[in-house]
Amino acid sequence: MGAGDAAVAHARVRAHGPLRLPAGAPAPEGMARLTFPDSTGLALGVWPDGATPALLEEHQVPPVPVERAGETRRVLAACLKCCWTDLSADPWPGSPAPLERVLGTYRALIGRTDDLMRNWAIGALRRLHDSAWIVLSDGLVRLGPRCALWPVSAHAQLKELVRRLPEPAGDDLTVVADSDLVETAPDPAGGRVEGGESAGLEDLLEGYDERHRAELVAAFMAVEHAAEPVPEARFAALRDPALRRALAQMLARRGRVLIQHRERWISGYDDGVAARLDGPLSESERAVLTLVLVHSVAIPRAEGVLPEDTWLSPHPTPVEELRRHTQVPIGELEAALRSLRHAGLLTQVKAGEEAGGYVPGPQFHRLTPAARRRLQEELILAAGPQTPLAAAVRARRAAG
Repeated sequence: MGAGDAAVAHARVRAHGPLRLPAGAPAPEGMARLTFPDSTGLALGVWPDGATPALLEEHQVPPVPVERAGETRRVLAACLKCCWTDLSADPWPGSPAPLERVLGTYRALIGRTDDLMRNWAIGALRRLHDSAWIVLSDGLVRLGPRCALWPVSAHAQLKELVRRLPEPAGDDLTVVADSDLVETAPDPAGGRVEGGESAGLEDLLEGYDERHRAELVAAFMAVEHAAEPVPEARFAALRDPALRRALAQMLARRGRVLIQHRERWISGYDDGVAARLDGPLSESERAVLTLVLVHSVAIPRAEGVLPEDTWLSPHPTPVEELRRHTQVPIGELEAALRSLRHAGLLTQVKAGEEAGGYVPGPQFHRLTPAARRRLQEELILAAGPQTPLAAAVRARRAAG
């Protein structure tokens, strides 16, 4: 696999989640291979020098927010308690656990048994499943592939957490036979982590002393995982042109580029790499996102209340507006909104005493100039397909 293919693979993992590997196929450079007994596997990118996104806290950079973060963390802790049954082994892959056992552990943890608690827990389980922290299948919960990337240095702290968590009451748990656990598991039982010692960036970092290397890694993690563009004044690798070139090379290995917002920086997909990715959004998700962009961006921009150079907006699109202007069924609409929120493409906001609605999310900071132009054209075609401007867009595309 060449450098360009590896960059596309890293971008695909970021867009779609862990990369499935056929039996015996190696992981791309800079990735760990999670191998199952049948020799198939999953590939996940690893971070340079063992860093994790927790590094953002040291630099006071807010990460991308997690919906109901408290419940999500507690539910993940309950999953770890139920699935990591052998503390002498690594957490992943762990053992499958009945869903009701996880919910019972969560109930014991927070001391509540009402229906609202259960709804919160189910929502958190969905978020964790969508982001590959856990796997839900046939009433069972397993630790997801992202748990395999917990650094060994964190295992002692995780073990102490598991020991301190309460046991579920156990009187209303769903009991599943051991044979059923294996048969209904979404992946072959067991597994091992191979490789992952190198992030595939060593040749770019080895020429720097310890201080400059740490500065490059910190800036890399910041621009990749921050919710907003980060100020260059806070990171030497963003201020110094030579270090910034090295940072851009590191990002290129991941199919990413640096994007400047005045004196702030963030990363986004390289345009050439993005062209090789399959769109991760379903038809209903694209329809809902388009409606929000029309009502929250295009219309306010046409009215002169929103600058032309921004895709973020303080003008929420009410849910009722979405229901009136789409033929997507209500259940499918709600599922699309949930997926778009989890992906950072939409943000739910309140508007005083009103119900509020949805605005474009933080991922719109990560658009390259070319991506901004393409999105602008797509919005013109969606909002006014019969206008002269739309005709000009179609003509230019036909000629190019």
